[in-house]
Amino acid sequence: MNGRTALVTGTSRGIGLAIAERLRKDGAKILAPTRKEMDLLSNVSMDAYLASLQEPVDILVNNAGINRLGAGTEASDRDIQETLQINLMAPLRLVRCLAPSMMSRRYGRIVNISSIWSVVTKPRRVTYAASKAGLNGMTRTLAVELAPFNILVNALAPGYVNTELTRQNNTEEEIEAIRKTIPIQRLAQPEEIAEFVSYLCSEKNSYLTGQVIVLDGGFSCL
Repeated sequence: MNGRTALVTGTSRGIGLAIAERLRKDGAKILAPTRKEMDLLSNVSMDAYLASLQEPVDILVNNAGINRLGAGTEASDRDIQETLQINLMAPLRLVRCLAPSMMSRRYGRIVNISSIWSVVTKPRRVTYAASKAGLNGMTRTLAVELAPFNILVNALAPGYVNTELTRQNNTEEEIEAIRKTIPIQRLAQPEEIAEFVSYLCSEKNSYLTGQVIVLDGGFSCL
């Protein structure tokens, strides 16, 4: 990826941090805006950050996301709006801004970090599942639209990953119970997710586009 510039959102920890570190190792120049620099809840903030860029972006990884637990009868308007904004609307806005330059240069790689909960589900994931299912649909459509310009668009849907967010939403006892339900018998490490993102963003990937790739240790097979 030498000479390529990659914009990665949500890099302060977990999967996003691992992705940024891996792409940097691969030779890409990493743009990793903090929330202060680009607040995904604010269209004004996003537009200002994008307007400030001094170089074209070759690779976009939409990783930032929030997961506020709640049943359909419990979800507040604020939780619904903010989840959809960060997980779905912001990625589309970033693509809308950055894709024209990729099209003119006839090169681009876009990876959207989706979730296993866009494929299977469990209680109290309604807004999160809806946002990630929307991201999958966005991925497929953009892949069709941008393929003639050598821009490949894919989504990666991780299962349970050993991150702070996972431990925030599950107790240690719950995580141990989850581990036993995964055929590989463990949670993924963020670096394993980053490894696959690296392939999708590289020139080694020359044909794979429009796919939602589930990386879950076999969990969704059961």
